[in-house]
Amino acid sequence: MTDTLRIAMAQFDFPVGDVAGNTACIVEMIAEARDEYGADIVLFPELAISGYPPEDLLMRPSFLADCEAALREVAKAATGIVAVVGWPESAGSILYNAASVLRDGKVETTYRKRELPNYNVFDERRYFHVDPDGGSCVFDVNDVPVGLVICEDLWFAEPLADTAGQGAQLVLVPNASPFERGKHAQRDALLAERTKEAGVALAYLNVVGGQDALVFDGASVVADADGTVHPAAAAFTDQWLVVDYDVASRKFAPVAWMDDGDESMDALAWRAIVRGIRDYCGKNGFSKAWLGLSGGIDSSIVLALAVEALGAENVTAVRMPSRFTAGLSNDLAQEQCDALGVKLLALPIEKPFQGFLDTLADTFDGKPADTTEENLQSRTRGALLMALSNKFGGLLLTTGNKSEYAVGYATIYGDMCGGYAPIKDLYKTEVYGLAKWRNTVGGAPVIPPGVIARPPSAELRDNQTDQDSLPPYDVLDAILFRYIDLEQSRDEVVGAGFDAATVDRVLRLVRISEWKRHQAAPGPKVSRRAFGRERRYPISNRYPT
Repeated sequence: MTDTLRIAMAQFDFPVGDVAGNTACIVEMIAEARDEYGADIVLFPELAISGYPPEDLLMRPSFLADCEAALREVAKAATGIVAVVGWPESAGSILYNAASVLRDGKVETTYRKRELPNYNVFDERRYFHVDPDGGSCVFDVNDVPVGLVICEDLWFAEPLADTAGQGAQLVLVPNASPFERGKHAQRDALLAERTKEAGVALAYLNVVGGQDALVFDGASVVADADGTVHPAAAAFTDQWLVVDYDVASRKFAPVAWMDDGDESMDALAWRAIVRGIRDYCGKNGFSKAWLGLSGGIDSSIVLALAVEALGAENVTAVRMPSRFTAGLSNDLAQEQCDALGVKLLALPIEKPFQGFLDTLADTFDGKPADTTEENLQSRTRGALLMALSNKFGGLLLTTGNKSEYAVGYATIYGDMCGGYAPIKDLYKTEVYGLAKWRNTVGGAPVIPPGVIARPPSAELRDNQTDQDSLPPYDVLDAILFRYIDLEQSRDEVVGAGFDAATVDRVLRLVRISEWKRHQAAPGPKVSRRAFGRERRYPISNRYPT
């Protein structure tokens, strides 16, 4: 038996559906792990060949056939090293979330995932099955017994215990686990618990990259058999992670491992959104982005995020003043664009807005002005922004936050226009917190302090502030967090000390705004309970709270 095993972990992005591209990368990486790092084992993430989550691509027989052919091609490259590669395995009409052990140019064995997550963003039981005849997977590498489990398997005691019971002393864990705030601490506690229970060391590899509304953070980690969890790899960073595993002590020593300098919740959320913007644009053929810049906090932080993701030269901000726009708003928008080096267009909306009013004047005769006229301003801006995107190319970014989406304080076909919503999963108070944090990092502020200091306003009527229509954001967000993220009932929220009338009003707004959210652009998930594929409520719904 050897004294050490060298393990190369491929913390990279494997785009969904790019079977040919992923296959070519995996083949190159196998050679790199073997020849440049001298690895005995190279580990790839869950479903690396297909990308994760492949969703209904898994219902296409041609896609599954391509994935199987890709695995055979990858196996041929696995010489002089053991490779573990995730892929969707089709056995007739049955489909498995699988990972295969490749050696000497062949598929040596295949492990089928035992625990299929079917909650929050996951719906693996829609596609995959559990093999009733399956079980543990243990294979020898230089006479060292190595086990294999996949992602969700680790969150249950039995799969790892079974694998250890079959003699494994080191267990590989390929993952596709999306980012959410606070998840790292929960995961590390689990790793410490599992390693102590089973007496095995764990090499936990997570994929990295943005996929529609999901962002995978990587942040891979290794844990010694005594429960010691090593510092996580840098999140949202594509990199090789190489460790030496000491057989006698069942402990790891890093060889190539860049860990995180800042694992604070704000730092990780910022990087998650930046990665989400960059990958959503890149994977969908957009090199440039547009956004409406109002001089308010939401659009200002989206601009700063977009610049970091795409570069200032690839972002254009559009200022669209109306009769209600304060001079300060224009000044702050200009100040931020000057500081960031972003082109700023000015398209006053007074003429097209007046045109709408004139067209509707006879029909609206005798009706007092209300939110209809306010929304027309927002829809005028939306039409102009979409026209710019259509004419010149580039993705339009929307600037709404989770508080607004929750209570419908956003205009459908107006400020909700666009293809990607970067701060859709941040409550307004979190937007302010993130902006303040970002201004403390890396030199000059990227969000003008005057933007952070001013009261938020949609500026759709004279002297308007958000708090004319909504409770103070600290109250609103606290109620929304309990109701949406923690799924508390109306009575539980009131019981926590909130005014009953305010709670009833907020919850009613959440319920009647469901139809808007169903039409909203995707945005990166950073919370435990994001709107979209994670929180899917019926539009037609009579359940009271």
